[in-house]
Order: sequence, then structure tokens, then C-alpha cells
Amino acid sequence: TLSFHHILFSFSLLIFLTLVTNLLLLIFSFKYILKPVIITLLLVSAIASYFMSTYGIMIDKTMIQNAVETNPGETLELLSPSLLFYFIFLGLLPALVVFKARIHFDTLPRELLSRLWVVLGSVALIAVILVVHYKDFVSLSREHRHLRHLINPINYVYSLSSYAGNTLYAADNTLHPIGTDAKVMLPASNNGKHNLLVLVVGETARAQNFSLNGYNRDTNPNLNKENIINFSNAWSCGTTTAVSVPCMFSHLDRAHYDDDTARHSENILDVIKHAGINVFWRENDSGCKGVCERVEQESMIHLHVSELCNDEECFDEILLDHLQDRIDTLDKDTIIVLHQKGSHGPAYGKRYPERFNVYTPTCNTNTLTDCSQQDVVNAYDNTILYTDYFLKQVITFLKKNSPQFNTAMIYASDHGESLGENNLYLHGLPYMFAPDEQKHIPFLMWLSQDIETNNAIDDSCLRTHSSNEYSHDHLFHSLLGLMNVQTSVYDPGLDIFHSCRTYDMEKIATTNMPAVDKPL
Repeated sequence: TLSFHHILFSFSLLIFLTLVTNLLLLIFSFKYILKPVIITLLLVSAIASYFMSTYGIMIDKTMIQNAVETNPGETLELLSPSLLFYFIFLGLLPALVVFKARIHFDTLPRELLSRLWVVLGSVALIAVILVVHYKDFVSLSREHRHLRHLINPINYVYSLSSYAGNTLYAADNTLHPIGTDAKVMLPASNNGKHNLLVLVVGETARAQNFSLNGYNRDTNPNLNKENIINFSNAWSCGTTTAVSVPCMFSHLDRAHYDDDTARHSENILDVIKHAGINVFWRENDSGCKGVCERVEQESMIHLHVSELCNDEECFDEILLDHLQDRIDTLDKDTIIVLHQKGSHGPAYGKRYPERFNVYTPTCNTNTLTDCSQQDVVNAYDNTILYTDYFLKQVITFLKKNSPQFNTAMIYASDHGESLGENNLYLHGLPYMFAPDEQKHIPFLMWLSQDIETNNAIDDSCLRTHSSNEYSHDHLFHSLLGLMNVQTSVYDPGLDIFHSCRTYDMEKIATTNMPAVDKPL
């Protein structure tokens, strides 16, 4: 029950925020400047209000980064009649009122004097409010820090300025190399074949909706038939692609991850290249977020393959299109990264071919709040069904190439997704406040018998440890371990395979064995 004190504090908070906003606007309260600033704020605030109220998002620097770095197709999926309603009635109409209003400006000395009085009066009132409600403000700032991301327009103005500052810093092209001492060591049993690893980077898949993890729908009918090692307790580095993808390839763990540091440092793909291993990136999403800038890459987004693409995008099977042609030219160990479109929302129905529309009825609008939660879940589960099928195709592809290569597939989603739980949709909440649905990710692998034998990997040991807690932090070092790469930046404690090997890669390194030179 609300007490009189709570009501008084709520009213005081409203006055406090109004005074702070007014002080900020005073900076622009000059002729020819004030109107354009207010009109811009009204229009942008209307759009921000729509996304916050519809999807339950918070606007911070990461959300701004995600919006700026998205592609036009993803942006169009977010347009809806509801957004137009918000824009017209909360943005455009008030902006027209401001545009038509006549504002009288006095002489500069009088204007400066009046502003001084406004500043002094506002500061005095703010001081009184803080003194009276000091304990309330301290408690609010400590226990509900996320509220700062909900104050419109202060949230996006601050976040935009922060993102702009980071972007200017990022213009510095200084790149710090890591793992330049990397080299491929002799495996436990050299069968003369090169290693071929396909790393599938999933998009917006959450662990809860994988039947491999106990979901009550059979969303993994294909993977259930394969010799999959499923890590059921895996967690993402972030809640957006813009954070998670760079972080999962970075040598920095989540606790110490910093976008600026990662942007100016090499990543696991660079270290793999230093070791002489071939790296190739295929893209069917919104880009690699800088991760693949220094490796060979190919975008599959706008290809015109009739059975796999439409006028807007291609289904994930396009990532395997003519890939065999490239495999046939390989003459050394290789990692191929396939970046899925996966389960990217809100238009889940566009992510899979019609034959995968198994769970019905589905939500066929991008305004998810207009649908029942079950319809949203149905559409989302169909994307998981298609991902299951796609991963099966990857495994089949690798089996086909197993006579020539030691093959393996690793799959990990970049982050999860909210599907209406607690009135939250999509993803992107600050990690501290994000629900498990946005952080608990599917993480699994398929290993051929040859790659297990060559690396002395105990399959039963991996399965015994598969319920342990893992995260994107383990990917960097596990890739090094699986590809037999020795380097000073390798941490065996974060290598999933390390404790399940019958030999110690570090001991092999101390014997000064030469790098592997496998025959074709």
C-alpha cells in the first residue's frame, strides 16, 4: 500500500526530473537553436517511448550501439502502425505546436540575467528536494540503478553522447597484437589429415526452448539423433549481438570485457591465423561486429538462390551453399565460422521456410504485444526447429568430408531472448538486470571419432562435465585446445577439453616439438 511519504516522494521525483531537464535545455535556449532542439527531442522521445513501453527495453549505450549497427532489413522489421501512432501523437503533433509557437527573446544581457535566475531557482529547489528525500534518493540509486535507463529523454541523450565518444576513440586504428607466438603442436596421434572445424554462431537462441535442455516440445528432432555433446548450463557474455559477438571471440572474459579494449585488440581468429591455420567467415546476419575484419569473409545476405532466398533475405542454409567448392581447395587446418540469422526477432516468421511452420498459430506481426504470448512462442519455436535442421545439415556436410579431414562442429548462440515473460520482449537489457531468458544460451558440439582420437579427447569425460557451468569465456581457449594451438595467451583452466584429454598440451610444448606439417 502506498503511504503518504511514497506519494510525496514520487511527486518530488517528478519535479526533480523536470528541473534537471529544464537546466539541460537552458544550454540551448537561444534564438534559432531552441525550437530545433525541442522538436528533435520530441520526435526521438516518441520513438524511444514506443520501444520502451512495447518491448520493455532500457536505453543505454549498448542499446544505442545495437541500433546504430543494425542493418536496414532489421530496422524495417521494427516498423509498425503502433510506432506510427506514437510518432504522430507523442512526437509530431507536439512538435508542430512548438514550431508554431511564438517565442519572445529579449536582449542578450536580459536573457542571460533571466537564465541566471532560473538556474539559481532550479538549483535551490533541487537542493531542497535532495535534503528532504536524501535517504529515498540514496536507496533508489542503489537498489534501482536501472531506472536511469528509463528516464526519457535523458537516457538516450546521455547514451548517445557516450556512444559518440567511444566511436571517436575507436577511430584510432591502433591494434594490439596478441598470441603472436601461437603455433600448432603435434597432436597425440597424427593420422595425416587436416583438422576442419565449423563454428556456428547462433543468433538470439535461448537454451530454454531447446528440447536438448528439457523443453517440453521436441524442437531438436535432428540433433537428438546425432552424437551431440550438449552443455546445458551455458551463459552469454552480453545480451546483444554488438556486445556478445566481439566478447565471445575476445581474450577478455565477461567480467573484464570492455568494448574499446576489445576493438583495439586482436581476437581468437587472429591468434588462430598466427598459428598458420586458415580462417574463413560466412555471414548471414547483421555483420561480424569487427571480429572478422582481418580474415577472409563472405556475405551471403543478398544472394539470389531461389530455393534459399527471397526478396528480403536468405535462410541460414545459404551458409552452406557452394561451401564444398572451398573445402576442396584446403591444404591446411581450417576454421569456418558461420554466422546465422537464427531466431532474430521480432519477425520470427521470416527466419524459416514455410515447411518449418509446425507450431501454430504464430504471431505474424512485428508488434509482439498484439499477439498472445503463446503465438509468439510458437513462431519462435519454429525458428529453433529450423536451426536444429540447419545444424543437422552442417553435421552431414562434415561427415561427408570426414574421409579427408578430422571434423568437428561447435554451436553457441550469441545471446537469448525474452518472449513476453514479465512483459519483456526481444533482448538487450543491461546484463545486470537482464532475465535468464536473455543470457542462458544453447551451447553444443559434434566431434568426429577422428578428431577425438587425434586429440586424445575422452568423449565420456566431456559428457560427464556437460552440466557444469560454462560461458562464452571458454570459447577462446577451447578453440585453441581443439586446434592444438600453443600460445602464451592460452589458459587451460578455460579450455573445456583440457581436463578430458589423456595428454597434456603444455607438456608437449615444453619438449620443443616442431609444428605440425601434415601431408595432404
